[in-house]
Amino acid sequence: MALRGVSVVELAGLAPGPFCGMVLADFGAQVVRVDRPGSAGDVSRLGRGKRSLAVDLKRPRGAAVVRRLCARADVVLEPFRRGVMEKLQLGPEVLHKENPKLIYARLSGFGQSGKFAERAGHDINYLALSGVLSRLGRSGENPCAPVNLLADFGGGGLMCALGIVLALFERTRSGKGQVIDANMVEGAAYLSSFLWKTQGTGLWEKPRGQNLLDGGAPFYTTYRTADGEFMAVGAIEPQFYKLFIKGLGLKSDELPNQMSITDWPEMKKKFAEVFAKKTKAEWCQIFDDTDACVTPVLTFEEVTHHGHNKDRGSFITDLKLGTSPRPAPLLSNTPATPSSKRDPFVGEHSEEILKEFGFSQPEVDELMSDKIIESQKPMARL
Repeated sequence: MALRGVSVVELAGLAPGPFCGMVLADFGAQVVRVDRPGSAGDVSRLGRGKRSLAVDLKRPRGAAVVRRLCARADVVLEPFRRGVMEKLQLGPEVLHKENPKLIYARLSGFGQSGKFAERAGHDINYLALSGVLSRLGRSGENPCAPVNLLADFGGGGLMCALGIVLALFERTRSGKGQVIDANMVEGAAYLSSFLWKTQGTGLWEKPRGQNLLDGGAPFYTTYRTADGEFMAVGAIEPQFYKLFIKGLGLKSDELPNQMSITDWPEMKKKFAEVFAKKTKAEWCQIFDDTDACVTPVLTFEEVTHHGHNKDRGSFITDLKLGTSPRPAPLLSNTPATPSSKRDPFVGEHSEEILKEFGFSQPEVDELMSDKIIESQKPMARL
């Protein structure tokens, strides 16, 4: 795998950090998740391919354990607000003295500087501050965040993973590590570059929800079918729109011009009436073999059974029979091989990890005795 041999120390956090670590693990990195003793572990359920070391970082000896790990690691991934790692004596200045090659990835909501750097927040707050949230939502309604995917996972976790890979690549030239300031506000804003670059082109001149790509156009939206399901329409180009109209059983010369914005509301009503006359399956029979850019809105229960996804093996199942998306993108020579094992228990691998990083058995026993670390072995089933 592409990241085979890369050692990552991930300090446990919520959502974006665990996702970033899982991406690295899926592509071959050896990821050690540093958990808090007695915690519930990764509530985001993104621990695939990782091992768990439970350490009490609030005690100096616990922080010293992590420093020793970082001295031999390639990457440390921390998800805290500004200043937390410095208080623990685990900041980049300290760790780089012992390991100049360390990639120090800081993944936060607002970044390591600025007036909000020490403020709490969630995906919707980061989207709001990035400007992206102002563009999301239906006409006449309040702005609406697309669950917590855009800032947390796209702008945060995935952008951070990209930063880590870039830093690892640069290290092959310089031999030096560096600090990555990945944050959800700027990550989400960067993802929205298309919105910024297309200002003044006419794409966004109308209020939110009334433009070509935000639900305003009758040929770029979703429609309810006779069985209460939905179809997605993206028939923008004239040749695709022509096929769309044909599939609906309508005639182009009896409809307003496709780009007549003033007629869009009435056209949308007309198309909705037509879609409501057939089931989702019936519309699939009509559109599946065409370039009309009309597809079913699949539920999680349906998506794994869809022919296209089955052909590509786009979803995988782990040993607990849980289904999730296969890692992307596909690499021809070094594809990801995600672990099929269950997520680790908190502290499940504490002893083996410490020994791998040079701790002696007496040191491990003393740390355990003093409750600096915690070890939780899975119970054997007889």
